[in-house]
Amino acid sequence: MSTTLFKEIPYKLSNLIDDIEMGEIGLPDIQRPFVWKNAKVRDLFDSMYRGYPVGYLLFWENKVGDKTKQIGANTHLKVPQLLIVDGQQRLTSLYAVIKGIAVVRENYETEKIEIAFRPSDGSFQVCDAAIRRDPEYISDISKLFIDASQQYDLITAYISKLEAHREKSGETLDSEERSACVNALQKLFSLNTYPFTTIQLSAQIDEEQVAEVFVRINSEGKKLNQADFILTLMSVFWEEGRKELENFCREARQPSIGTPSSFNHFVNPSPDQLLRVAIGIAFRRARLKSAYSVLRGKDMETEEFSEERRDAQFDRLKQAQSHVLNLQHWHDFLGILKQSGFTGSNMISSATTVYYTYILYLIGRIDLKVNVHTLGQVIGRWFFMASVTSRYTGGSPETLMERDLAALRDINNSADFLSWIERIMVSEFTSDFWSVTLPSRLDTSSAISPLLYAYYASLNLLGAKALFSKKLVRDTLEPSLHANKSAVERHHLYPKHYLGSLGIKTTRVTNQIANYALIEWNDNIGISDTPPSEYFEKYWSRLTEKEQKDQAYWHALPTSWEAMEYQAFLDARRKGIAKVIADGFDRLTHGEILEDAEDTYEARIQQCEGFRVEFKSTLRANLHTGKPDPKMEHAVLKTIAAFMNSKGGTLFVGVNDDGEALGLDQDNFPN
Repeated sequence: MSTTLFKEIPYKLSNLIDDIEMGEIGLPDIQRPFVWKNAKVRDLFDSMYRGYPVGYLLFWENKVGDKTKQIGANTHLKVPQLLIVDGQQRLTSLYAVIKGIAVVRENYETEKIEIAFRPSDGSFQVCDAAIRRDPEYISDISKLFIDASQQYDLITAYISKLEAHREKSGETLDSEERSACVNALQKLFSLNTYPFTTIQLSAQIDEEQVAEVFVRINSEGKKLNQADFILTLMSVFWEEGRKELENFCREARQPSIGTPSSFNHFVNPSPDQLLRVAIGIAFRRARLKSAYSVLRGKDMETEEFSEERRDAQFDRLKQAQSHVLNLQHWHDFLGILKQSGFTGSNMISSATTVYYTYILYLIGRIDLKVNVHTLGQVIGRWFFMASVTSRYTGGSPETLMERDLAALRDINNSADFLSWIERIMVSEFTSDFWSVTLPSRLDTSSAISPLLYAYYASLNLLGAKALFSKKLVRDTLEPSLHANKSAVERHHLYPKHYLGSLGIKTTRVTNQIANYALIEWNDNIGISDTPPSEYFEKYWSRLTEKEQKDQAYWHALPTSWEAMEYQAFLDARRKGIAKVIADGFDRLTHGEILEDAEDTYEARIQQCEGFRVEFKSTLRANLHTGKPDPKMEHAVLKTIAAFMNSKGGTLFVGVNDDGEALGLDQDNFPN
């Protein structure tokens, strides 16, 4: 017979509430935001009042001793011995109502749940203004449970108030009704003895088994993930740290007045997303499963748990999280995204890409002390690359980030960090990518496309103006501006109705990215369903010859496009859009360099290493030994190969990473 991994323990409601209050059962006040509607809380109390079953509770025995101490402040008297796996919403409902404590909603605002009770018919209602004025109701049953010793006084006060109300209305409260009301209130008080069945999973099973049990028996089909387990672990051993995550996320959603906050126009972070960032920095891990085991104090070789090891790992997490939640770091990083052409959430297709890039930014800034200016430039380009290539979307982004972080575990200086990033970008952005892969990927009608947003970012970087307009694209996409109509709208260059008249009606074909252009909303209305051969010249004539040349480039308009066959137009425009994206990345790489600026070797060296420029101190010699070293030669060959596989570049030999000229004498060539 197989070993049973659980035991069944009966509880009374009062015992559950007491154990939660004492900290025996871990019910963190904001482990997850409270998602139940108040009506569902009302139904829970109604079911219990009527003697209906309300489901079991699933706990997991915590593998810690009574002497375990928390990290930071904690309001509980002890470390929880039982962690809640299933039943948190029910327990939160019961605890919040019986103790009169506010809950935290999904928008991170607090709310006190008020459930009303009418003794005359034993009904429960969600309290509202009308119920508060109605003497037939006890507007908030929390008052009945907070002080059990006052139950008799509460019953007497309610009956007296009800009698006075009836008399005022010309009615009476007869003895039968009075008795029914008293019995109903006593029955309500007796909910403290309502029986619950709890299933307690053994401390010997791991989190994967717990998650599997949860999925198999949870009627709502929800799943637990590794972040849930780590957040629960934080609630047990570092509640203060988990509250810091919640507060940061709460503030990110509401603008503040006069005080610094995490509010921004890019992302609304959740605790589990920021937890991933902290884990990535602290342990160079993207897979949370490994981090969870480490945070529990598990020795990966002996499989044993140690309180000292756990405390040490939490110290690392604590340090990392302080950097993640540092407002200066946060806003400096988001500023980099804006400088890279991405103005806000309206141009972010993957929040995961934002958070994973934030990990790299903090590793470079905090751990490897990369020059802040250099770091900003390289991280901006990395985010651009990761967005265009969908590096962290689709498939298994966690696996790819794990691979990236694994590579960084062996890097301990800024030069190697920057070199690693450059190598990745060179390997992704090959000449074939720009000329073949990217145009092919632009064959999409997705409304939320990283490629479309990268195109908009490139327009911002290139200082482009909206089609037929004098307005800069970056000004029209500013997320802080709100009006009834957006400053610019996506316009079908070949209107859908016109395409329909040609027999082209499939949405995937009519809504191709290559058929969209940003134009002012009033122009969009004016053009409506007019064929391009009719409207284009009218609006195009607004512009000067120079403006027409610029706009044809920015908006990737082929010559005489308005007369082209639709599919040929799409093919040609995809190539043009790909060219603009490539140029946007080049602008991001080289900065605001004038096209007619003198192109000398000295000028290139002064620009420092970048996507198209690399320095090597020697061609073959090891500076420490003074002798030829195959490793040096291999490094040079790798750089040359990378340049040949992309859009080319310049390799300077005899120049160190700081741009200092060392000369060629170190290589000891005979000539």
